[in-house]
Amino acid sequence: MRTLSSAILAVFAVLLQLRVSMTASYPAQKSFLQCLSDHSQSSLPISSVTYFPNNSSYTTVLQSYIRNLRFMSPKTPKPVFIVTPTHVSHIQASIICSKIHGLEVRIRSGGHDYDGLSYVSHNPFIIIDLFKLRSINVNIEDQSAWVDSGATIGELYYRIAEKSKIHGFPAGVCPTVGVGGHFSGGGYGNMMRKYGLSVDNIIDAVVVDVNGRVLDRESMGEDLFWAIRGGGGASFGVIVSWKIKLVVVPEIVSVFRVEKTIEDGATDIVYQWQYVADKIHEDLFIRVVVLPVNKKSHQTVKAKFVALFLGDAENLIALMDQSFPELGLSCNDCIEMSWIESVLYWSNYAKGTSLDVLLVRQPESEKFLKKKSDYVQEPISKTGLEGIWKKMMQLRKPALTFNPYGGKMSEISESETPFPHRSGNIYKIQYSVNWKEEAVEAADQNLDRIRMIYDYMTPHVSKSPRGSYLNYRDIDLGTNSDGNVSYSEASVWATKYFKGNFDRLVQVKTEVDPDNFFRYEQSIPSLASWTNVVAE
Repeated sequence: MRTLSSAILAVFAVLLQLRVSMTASYPAQKSFLQCLSDHSQSSLPISSVTYFPNNSSYTTVLQSYIRNLRFMSPKTPKPVFIVTPTHVSHIQASIICSKIHGLEVRIRSGGHDYDGLSYVSHNPFIIIDLFKLRSINVNIEDQSAWVDSGATIGELYYRIAEKSKIHGFPAGVCPTVGVGGHFSGGGYGNMMRKYGLSVDNIIDAVVVDVNGRVLDRESMGEDLFWAIRGGGGASFGVIVSWKIKLVVVPEIVSVFRVEKTIEDGATDIVYQWQYVADKIHEDLFIRVVVLPVNKKSHQTVKAKFVALFLGDAENLIALMDQSFPELGLSCNDCIEMSWIESVLYWSNYAKGTSLDVLLVRQPESEKFLKKKSDYVQEPISKTGLEGIWKKMMQLRKPALTFNPYGGKMSEISESETPFPHRSGNIYKIQYSVNWKEEAVEAADQNLDRIRMIYDYMTPHVSKSPRGSYLNYRDIDLGTNSDGNVSYSEASVWATKYFKGNFDRLVQVKTEVDPDNFFRYEQSIPSLASWTNVVAE
């Protein structure tokens, strides 16, 4: 018992020392608070939503929206303070005072960014956490909605379904993702072949810029409005809310989930899926999740085919029989339900689960994780697939998710929004590895695994550049390191996300944030800021 008590006391002492040292490093806490108060509305005191390390709620607020346990360790850099705005003036004050005191800003809406860039920095920083700004106003008459950045996708879906059984919105399948990051990075989901990405259905926004001005689409101008719809909003300002265009969905949709192992012919079926998935009717979205499986006698690979069809089961079966008979879909595999029920189905909730789960903002469990992404533009041969399965079984851990493109995605120009991955892509791959062990060795081993399968996939995926999806943040691609970087340095990673749109993003950044205040490891650089650094 003494040993255990000593260990607990030692841990407590370290944590206390960390908190004290952080507070001591910034003795100007009163100065910060005074600045924040001076630049926000006195009737809405910002002090009540500001958390310094010596506040008993600081750790809880910080950790509440950390979705990757890799960034919850004592060694992870912590913010000087956290502001959880309840009013736009709190955001304005946070920006102005951070500039005055030389602090960087991290903007967090849901915390699902895979590499933790919305709540970690190696420079002195604050977090503007938007989770208290989550108002949603649905207007069925004009088929639109205003949604705050701090709302989750699940909350948005729930509020739409409250008003209408025949409206939805094309966004992600994970209900706890924050709207702010999801929308500003693109926002894809299982209706993108029918209606495009989230950003293709955004018609207005409210943003606080580097000077603390509150701007809508008209006052910010079309260049900035273009940039925040897929270019990563945190490079340009704090996006408070979005106006979205709702889409029409049928009263009855159909879903299925069919699993095939190598022994069941998974290789041939996945091979054929590549020739069908992006060309089949746009009402049908068939995802494939591929993962290694350990059976008693041997290892194998399992492919899970998960689908949403915007129509009834009879028409789904007819379409599958005509276009993709290799899967062998039967009536027993198909389930009819409402669109909002399909949201729960895709989130792996049991049939009959209350829709109220969409209002739960915390995932059931947190994990240590790493994700990466790729785009496939030519079908991978059967031999190639067999090689991938073999590599996956050797590595044991990483899962691959194939998301089909085509349909509406092929009709929209690469330059329409900063998100460029449109026509010519058959499907996107998400690489995923999760683990539960806290040890450094476990992290190193799993990071090695996902990097090895990513390297192995090089011959099979897009080239010049090898594409990547912004919302699957991946600092393996390169970073801005510390502070200002040149155009050429940033282009190493940025062309993977944005292709030819990077140039226009840099131009917008240089115009709206010339001193590069809004910066992080993969933020859009400012040419003016870089020029000033060189001149010095």
